[in-house]
Amino acid sequence: MNHSIRSADRSTHLKIVVMALITAIAMTALAIGSRVEAPAATAGVIKAGQPVTMTGLTVVVTR
Repeated sequence: MNHSIRSADRSTHLKIVVMALITAIAMTALAIGSRVEAPAATAGVIKAGQPVTMTGLTVVVTR
């Protein structure tokens, strides 16, 4: 058994590359599949130029 990657043969290097590729594809698929969608905004239309008070804030914001 060869314990050094430097002196390993071609098939060993190929096995390592294939395993890394499979792992990267699996991790990407897992990340895309577990993505959580942001909830849709339920606020009404805010017209420009009118002062708007945000919930929980005492500051009036003008947009």
